[in-house]
Parts: sequence; C-alpha cells; structure tokens
Amino acid sequence: MLQLASLSTTALLAAAVALGPLATDMYLPALPELGDAFAADTGQVQLTLSIYMIGFALAQLVCGPLADPFGRKPIMLGGLVLFALASVGCALAENIETLVYCRFLQALGGSAGPVLGRAAVRDIHNPQDAGRIMAILAAIMAIAPAIAPTVGGALLAGFGWPAIFLSLGGYALVVSAVIAFGLPEPLKPHYRQSLRPASLARNYWTVLCDRSFQGYALINALIFSGLFAFLSGASFVLIDFLGISPTAFGAYFSVMVFGFMTGSFLAARMGRRLTPDQLLRVGLMVSVVGGLLMATLAWSEVFTKAAVILPQAVFMIGVGMVLPQTMAGALAPFPHMAGSASAMFGFIQMASAAGAGVLVGHLHNGTSQVMATIIASCALAAGIAYLLRTARHTAPGFGAAASHG
Repeated sequence: MLQLASLSTTALLAAAVALGPLATDMYLPALPELGDAFAADTGQVQLTLSIYMIGFALAQLVCGPLADPFGRKPIMLGGLVLFALASVGCALAENIETLVYCRFLQALGGSAGPVLGRAAVRDIHNPQDAGRIMAILAAIMAIAPAIAPTVGGALLAGFGWPAIFLSLGGYALVVSAVIAFGLPEPLKPHYRQSLRPASLARNYWTVLCDRSFQGYALINALIFSGLFAFLSGASFVLIDFLGISPTAFGAYFSVMVFGFMTGSFLAARMGRRLTPDQLLRVGLMVSVVGGLLMATLAWSEVFTKAAVILPQAVFMIGVGMVLPQTMAGALAPFPHMAGSASAMFGFIQMASAAGAGVLVGHLHNGTSQVMATIIASCALAAGIAYLLRTARHTAPGFGAAASHG
C-alpha cells in the first residue's frame, strides 16, 4: 500500500482526476469527423461535450455525499468501472443520439475520480498545504491533456474514432486496479457522515450558505467556463476555420496546455512565499489579460493560429494558478464533509461549463469571435467575483503569512 502523504499517492490521485480532461480532450480532434460520420451539425456534435459536463455535474451531487459515509475508495472504484463500460458503448454507437446517451453514462462514472480525488487531498493535507498539493497535482495531471489530443489524433488517423473511446475505457480500468490494490482509504473514521437524506441536505445547505465557499466556487466556475469555451470551440476554429489537420491539432493544443502547466508550476513554487489569496489575484489578472487579448484580435479580424493559441496560452497560465487555490479555498472550511463540499463545488463548476459549451456551439459564426468573447467575458466576471465576494470572505488560512520552507 502507498503512503497517503507521498508523491506516489499524489500522482495516483492526479491520474484519477485526469480522467475528466482526458474524456474531453482526447476526442477533440474527432469532433468534425463525428459530424460527418453521423450527419450531425456543429450544435449536435458539441452536445456530446456539454452532455458530459451535465452528467458530470449531476453525478457529483450523488457520489460526493456517498463517499462521506462509505469512504472515497469504493465509490471511486465503482465510478471508474461504469466509465469503462460506457466508453465501450460510445465506441459502438451507430448514431449521434446513442453517442450522446453513452457520453452521459460515461460522465456519471467519470465524475467519481475528480470529485473524490479533490476530497482525498483535503482528507490528507491541511488547508495551507492543500493548495500547494493541488497545484502539484494539477501540474502532474496537465500531462494528460497535453498529450491527449495528439494521441487522439493518432488513434483517429490509424484506427478511427471508436479507438479513442476504447482507449479511455482501458485507462479507467488500469487506474481502478491501482487504486484497488495500492491506495489506503484516505477518509478518517471520525469524519464519516450519516447517509440520511436530511443529513445530506443539511450538509449541502451548510456548504452553499458559506460565503467563503460561494466566492471560490463562483470564481472557479467562471474560469473553468472560459477554459471549456475553448475546448468546445477549438477544433471547429482550428481545424474547420483555420485549416490545420486533426493530427496536427494536438501540437497546437499542447501550447495551451504548456501555459496551464506553467501556471500550475508557478503556483506550486510561489506557494511557499505568497499566500493563496495573493496567488489567486495574480492568476486572475493573467487570465483577464489573455482573454481580452484574444477577443481584441478576433474582433479586429486577425484570424491566425497564433492569434488564438498564444492568448489562450496566457489565459491558461492564469488558470493554472487560479484553479488550485479556488479548489483548496472552497474545501478549507469543511474537513468534516469534504466529499459533499467537493461535490457541490464540482456541480457548480461543470454546470457552468456546460452552459458555456452550449453557447459556443449555438452562437458559433465560423470564426474565433464567439469563442474569444465568451473566454474574455468569463475572465472579467471572475475578477469581479473576487472583488465582490472572495476579497471580503477569504478562506481560513488563505490570508495568513506564507511559510518560507
């Protein structure tokens, strides 16, 4: 068995959390081809992304509370197995409706890894360290979306789009096996909660009424919506509009992921000198700059690959700094119900992202303008949310002096 506070456990939790971005990023190069294969329009194909986010959001409201009384490990394992089975269903789909349905089932299972991976970090570490560990976790798991589109493009070219979903299912089974035989249960016995509906409802109400949680969850949802707007529109903008090949899509996408990895690395390094609140402010400012730059170039009709990828990379540096702090901040007040808090946090995040994805799919005008505008708007709204809520209600320990270890 692994030691809970070890780097190996952090890497394993990162592998579980990475299932979310893998399930979206790996098949991005195939979106235009899926439209051709099923005679579906952009909005219908994009629905396979948004329905995943909707299912992901709803499932977290169930698996998070279940993990508080029963433990993180059994719920995570059940979700991973369901994800694997649904992935096979996606590969066998013969029409867009079946694919959408199987993507929904895939999301129900896939939600367990990310929501319980976050909760496990809170189980193992104190609030101050949790932000730093989540930044390390984010840097590790960023490897997945960095290579996922490239792998997806290669599988698409060599074996067709069903191979992408079969590979996702295989990944889930491998992670579930390692968790089953290598991960101790991270939830402390005295933090286990009742499964009674009244108790679950009371936990959710407590979480939602916390002003600190409200601020961090809102900032996270807005920034993640900006990221998902890019995920929803990138293949149509870069492949259909700007003419890059599906196999080259991964190379361009990796520039954006490099920005995220840079932001996560900076957050982990600077976390010993700056408070989490200071890191959050810096990250928000960087995201606003990247979003506004992309929108300005798009509406100035500068339609080049660099005008999309480079501003998005800047935006993602900010995302890499913001997301770990908002995750740790939202869960900090709730060591006794981290599963429920993580579930509500994830529900708000994914529901908002699904809405952003639907907007991109239905408002897409064939250029980068709609995508860029939504990204910029989300970044600006996140900055406003910080000023109006989070700056006034900082999480416990987030405004304290950082250590110099």
